[in-house]
Amino acid sequence: MRLDKYLKVSRLIKRRTIAKEVADQGRITINGTTAKSSSAVKVGDELTIKFGNRLLTVKVIDIQDTTKKTEAANLYEILSEERLTTPTPDNMDFL
Repeated sequence: MRLDKYLKVSRLIKRRTIAKEVADQGRITINGTTAKSSSAVKVGDELTIKFGNRLLTVKVIDIQDTTKKTEAANLYEILSEERLTTPTPDNMDFL
């Protein structure tokens, strides 16, 4: 299944057009490789998605063409979720 469609069906991202934009900006990786919206997603893949100041890593558990809202969370498992801090003079490492 295409990455943008999987993100929409799983409701990780609400709209397919937004999923396409996020992927084409290079903010999503599949198994550590930068992915485009047309990249194929398979069961077992690990997706890392950067949402603004949040980094979400999920594992693909199942793939379906359509799903109900209540069942969408069963398509993936959240492996990690972290907030990214913006660099300030106090926490920047200077070379």
